[in-house]
Amino acid sequence: MSTDTHLAPPAPARPPSPSRRSGVRHFWRRLVADRWATAGAGIVVFFLVVAAAAPLLCAIAGQDPYTYDLDALSDSGAPLGFGGGISAEHWFGVEPMTGRDLFAIVVYGSRTSILVGIGASALSVLIGVVVGLTAGFYGGWYDRVVTRVVDVLLGFPFLIFVIGLGAIVPTSLPKPLLLVGVLAIFGWPGIARVVRSQTLALKQRTFVVASTALGAGGWHLLVRQLLPNLTATIIVYATIKIPSMIGAEAGLSFLGVGVPPPTPAWGRSIGEAISWVQTDPMFLVFPGAALFLATLAFNLLGDGLRDAFDPKTRGLRR
Repeated sequence: MSTDTHLAPPAPARPPSPSRRSGVRHFWRRLVADRWATAGAGIVVFFLVVAAAAPLLCAIAGQDPYTYDLDALSDSGAPLGFGGGISAEHWFGVEPMTGRDLFAIVVYGSRTSILVGIGASALSVLIGVVVGLTAGFYGGWYDRVVTRVVDVLLGFPFLIFVIGLGAIVPTSLPKPLLLVGVLAIFGWPGIARVVRSQTLALKQRTFVVASTALGAGGWHLLVRQLLPNLTATIIVYATIKIPSMIGAEAGLSFLGVGVPPPTPAWGRSIGEAISWVQTDPMFLVFPGAALFLATLAFNLLGDGLRDAFDPKTRGLRR
């Protein structure tokens, strides 16, 4: 009797199941049907394009955020002309005392705020997911240590720490990179707590218990069984986390411990505009409106994603 010793060719990859494709279609339909989420997504895309194309936009305007135009200022340092110096040359007017173009400052400030917000959110979500997933899955002393660390970080005086850290960190370290690291360190405990609680519930589910009984290892259970079931929570939390990080960066820049001048930043412009609000309100309006729209857009998109993943929350919120 002869035997065939040749290995069978690998089976072709199976296409996504009809139920999964149907679930994705239903998700997109629910998301697109939400006009507020769609509007938020459009504004988010707009700000991302503005941040990416900042040099091109400023070149079209013929300005940059670092050139002083003292001829556009009065002897007191206030902008000359209507609306804080709004003209064909300066679309949003100029910055008091320096004469820098406000349009260029707002456009380049979007880079600072969005990059710090997205970078800090991504890093904090990554840390929080890893810590929360492993703590909920393994439990024991590791879970107890993580819980105590989360409690400490949630109650730690964040602002005092940032001010003290800014005084001892070498000036050669880029301040945006420092802000991303600090915001991520204090931003991961929230999602770690959420992921941990959901992991504790998921690991009692039948599919996890069955995989464990069949000899699946810890890595397989974490990556192939638990993590895919946490994807919706992670995406929604990350989207909602971005506006809080943008607001935190703006708040730190407002207090003078964020991105140092002359780097454009919405928060620092708002802080400097407070003393000029009576004579030049446009100096507050333009960066303030940009910060408001960006944070609102990310919040609308995050709420829409949450409703699309879990339609039951729509009725509770609206």
